[in-house]
Amino acid sequence: MNKLVLRGAVWVASDIHLSEAVPETARAFYDFLDRARRQADALILCGDIFDAWIGDDHALRDPPDWLAAALDALRATAADLPLWLVRGNRDFLMGRALADALGARLLDAPAVLDTDAGAILLAHGDEFCTDDLAYQRFRRIVHTPWIQHVFLALPLSLRRAIAARARARSRQARRHKTMAIMDVNAAAIARALREAGCDALIHGHTHRPAVHALDLDGRAARRYVLPDWEFDRDPPPRGGWIEIDATGIQLKQI
Repeated sequence: MNKLVLRGAVWVASDIHLSEAVPETARAFYDFLDRARRQADALILCGDIFDAWIGDDHALRDPPDWLAAALDALRATAADLPLWLVRGNRDFLMGRALADALGARLLDAPAVLDTDAGAILLAHGDEFCTDDLAYQRFRRIVHTPWIQHVFLALPLSLRRAIAARARARSRQARRHKTMAIMDVNAAAIARALREAGCDALIHGHTHRPAVHALDLDGRAARRYVLPDWEFDRDPPPRGGWIEIDATGIQLKQI
């Protein structure tokens, strides 16, 4: 498992789902990046930064205006403080070419963060939704290296069409799933914490921000769930992040 030493104020955010369709969300997120540049010592974006990602070449060759603006904001952030990118379930195809172009670093998760608040397990979170068997089968398929290689070799137009179809099928499938099935599995969380040797976990993905107290083999543990960002479609506006420093771990919501 990856381990990363980070000192000072570390901020973590996820599930911004940037796309052409969410200009107000993008503006709120860019304001957050400006704040992080002034106040944080490191920033981790813990997956689903983008609503979809069909390959680094799409971003680096001739990005549409909304994507060019997003990349400019991330590049400016990385110029001022260490910026780490974690792949999510929507942008799992983000690669090192993108990170290099932004001056950021790609962090393979799950990872253990060695911070001033202690050791913390960090993950996007979808890997813990083990009750959703159909999703986990899909996840295993799309994370297969040769399948990713084949997809990235397709023309951009075909990749866009495949991604749009996959999103539509995902939305349809979610209508028939309970919230319990789409949430994390308690046994999977406990197993991950034991394997990592941590008493704290930070993850996103579920869009259900909270701080959960856990009993881990007789020890007190905590699970911190990051909020998603939405300022365009579903009122009220929401967003937030987690701050880690010597005083502890705090969930901040807008």
